[in-house]
Amino acid sequence: MRAPIKDPRKKIIEVLKKHPEGLTFQKIAKLTGMSRITATKYIHELLGAGVIYQRKVGVAKLCYLRDRYIQEVKQQEILEKLRKRLAVKKEKK
Repeated sequence: MRAPIKDPRKKIIEVLKKHPEGLTFQKIAKLTGMSRITATKYIHELLGAGVIYQRKVGVAKLCYLRDRYIQEVKQQEILEKLRKRLAVKKEKK
């Protein structure tokens, strides 16, 4: 089982990764266990940083994770795995 995520921004990112169809602020708050006001604060930080974007669909404002951000995270994960492999190989020598 995974350890709980402490950083609220990471919680929001994880939820949006699981829902590429987009989520409202209220749904993000519910899925992360935050109040709507707290979630809104962190969503606006992520919007400002360019990690997520917002689109108006009717009266709803849906949030989506940017593809560019996902690619950067995957690249970082791959690089970290490679670093760990190299470290293990060096220890065996």
